Amino acid sequence: MPTSTTLDELDHLLVTALQTAPRADWRRIGAALGVDASTAARRWARLTGAGLAWLSCFPVAVDWLTPVVAFIEIDCVPGRLHEVAAEIAEDPHVFNLEHVTGGRDLLMTVVLRDNAELARYVGFRLGRLDGVAATRTQLATTLHSEGSRWRLDRLDQRQRDLLLRDRPRDRADWVLRAEDERLARLLAEDCRLPVARLAERSGLSPTTVRRRLARMDRGGALMYRCEVARFLSGWPVTVYLWGSAPPDEVTRLAGLLAGLRETRMCASLTGAHNVLFAVWLRSVERVQSFETALRRRFPQLEIVDRAVALWQVKLAGQLLDPQGRHLRGVPFWTWDDPGTEDALGDLVARLRAGPGPPAAAP
Repeated sequence: MPTSTTLDELDHLLVTALQTAPRADWRRIGAALGVDASTAARRWARLTGAGLAWLSCFPVAVDWLTPVVAFIEIDCVPGRLHEVAAEIAEDPHVFNLEHVTGGRDLLMTVVLRDNAELARYVGFRLGRLDGVAATRTQLATTLHSEGSRWRLDRLDQRQRDLLLRDRPRDRADWVLRAEDERLARLLAEDCRLPVARLAERSGLSPTTVRRRLARMDRGGALMYRCEVARFLSGWPVTVYLWGSAPPDEVTRLAGLLAGLRETRMCASLTGAHNVLFAVWLRSVERVQSFETALRRRFPQLEIVDRAVALWQVKLAGQLLDPQGRHLRGVPFWTWDDPGTEDALGDLVARLRAGPGPPAAAP
């Protein structure tokens, strides 16, 4: 249902501050914005309570697997689209799920342990789900850019420096280890939990929690995102563009596309359409002019398909309403489904055994 709620300048500054330093305390955030800590905290509580802004956290580098990122297009049986979307939105490894225009009903981004698990998910989860008519899957060979880097850009350099004052400047080679799983799961539920609360719930000491958070931050093992409801962002339209580029030009072009102000995500793909990127635009009317500008700037890139998001059902593990307001989180994590594991086991056993003896003639 439409709403007349708007964000004022302080709200925009607050969102940008949390995009810049998602775990900064309210005193520091208030100092950067020129307000007291209680005002900053109260404003954020109002925004999150109305579903107009939210924070999320998820692991991006773990030492027990090398994840596979895939984009899956789903065609639904007529009248079953929303039923299918509601079902698969609960899968923890589904990062994004969107109802889009064009040659597919749903477009989803999933992260799985390996190609074998992806095959099990597509074949035994999606393939057997009532309401799914067909699927098409593409692997991301490289993820050049993703949404956590996107900013409203409302802060000046002094404000950014204050927010990032104690942030480690050296980048360490650090990944999320198995012993950190409990801590990471707690942050996925609420990434602003204070150290004392994290220590209490994880069973670790406050000193250990601080040390591990600092090390994971230096290594980029955890990713934080602060989002705002799209109808209030000034960039309400999401467009996915599939492109085809010469193989020796893909990396260079993707790097340039990732640097555009409008780009939220950019990936190299397997298949003939070897580039996929998502952009945020001011209006639907700007889709063609944006594509025209791309053609002039990147003549080696041929845009072969496009889709406009009608409803971002799930964004970075968070469920949204049709206006883009936050409903609740489905903490992003690995997929475990004993049912499909059993089905796969039965198939493997059948393949191992081979065909049985021919039936006797009557």
